[in-house]
Amino acid sequence: MTGLPDPAPRDPGAPDPEAAVGSSPDELFELYERQRDADDETPVTAVFEATRSADMRLDRFLAHRVPFLSRTQLQRLIEESAVTVNGRVPKASTRLRRGDRIVATLPPPPSNAIAAERIPIEVLYEDEHLIVVNKQPDLIVHPARSHKSGTLINALAWHFLHNTGGTLSTVGEDIARPGVVHRLDKHTSGVMVCAKSDVAHWRIARQFEVRKTEKRYLCLVHGEVEPEADVIDLPLGKHPTVKEKYAVRHDELGKPSQTVYRVREVYEGHSLVEVELRTGRTHQIRVHMSHVGYPLVGDDLYAGRHVTVGDFDPSQPDAASPLLRRQALHAARLGFEHPVSGQRLAFEAPMWPDLARAVALLRATRLKRVLAAPGAVLSLGPGAPPVTAT
Repeated sequence: MTGLPDPAPRDPGAPDPEAAVGSSPDELFELYERQRDADDETPVTAVFEATRSADMRLDRFLAHRVPFLSRTQLQRLIEESAVTVNGRVPKASTRLRRGDRIVATLPPPPSNAIAAERIPIEVLYEDEHLIVVNKQPDLIVHPARSHKSGTLINALAWHFLHNTGGTLSTVGEDIARPGVVHRLDKHTSGVMVCAKSDVAHWRIARQFEVRKTEKRYLCLVHGEVEPEADVIDLPLGKHPTVKEKYAVRHDELGKPSQTVYRVREVYEGHSLVEVELRTGRTHQIRVHMSHVGYPLVGDDLYAGRHVTVGDFDPSQPDAASPLLRRQALHAARLGFEHPVSGQRLAFEAPMWPDLARAVALLRATRLKRVLAAPGAVLSLGPGAPPVTAT
């Protein structure tokens, strides 16, 4: 927590004209929300009086009186001297007694405003309720602590402002994720839907929750995959030692996860695979494919290797250049019911140029067979070779 004013010692009985005095949690939250709506960056000063005869720790007292801030945020306020008790700077463990006067300078409420940024996006479909895009790789979906700009949400704000009008839904705007129904990893390209109305947001999100959506991906993996079609049914959870990773877990932390894959094309040393997700766990395809021995090309987090153009075709003039600077994963198809009309919709996004080039080079230099893959639905785009094996 930074930018908070240092509280000056004051007489416990002196008036405090700038404060939200003695407010109940609901009243204080209403004030906080009014400032948020007005994009007012002025800190909110709250004054409380301890009324219980039994003593209570300061941090627990504040957690009851300011429930819309997390315990961590409140402890940081105390550590940074933004809270006083009877005019003195306390500790989180300070015990309060009846009549104690607590003054807390709360951080400015986060702004709801999402900066519009001119970032090109490929729109596949749009109406007054939703927008479907083919997200480019290396684009984060929404602002986060380390990425305040340069996201898909910033790009959509520009798109609405300068092209079609409208806004994203208000669902999730308190955490800078307005309209975000689902997410793709930063380096994953492909079809994403965002909601433009609250009704659309809740209804589409419910379809994801109860697994009524159709999600199909294309991935390029190391190895010639066998069997050529299978269901990977392995529970996933947080990696036990590496914070940013997930892993197969057969303990109480593992959540049921199912991935159906079908091999579409086989090359010398690599395979192009169509994946159907029956669940939607974080990094699900990446973890499952790596676990069965076929990690995604470029996915160094899960045992994949980065490749150069020359690895696939040394005759190319840029043979020494990286071919894929990311994991070779593309969300190729997304199907769901329109949240208002109920019409069944399905959208396909062509492979992003970097992945399309990798596939084209492999087809030209290392193709072994093309499979019929019963149950596969994805188009492999122009230049796809005819089926050579069943």
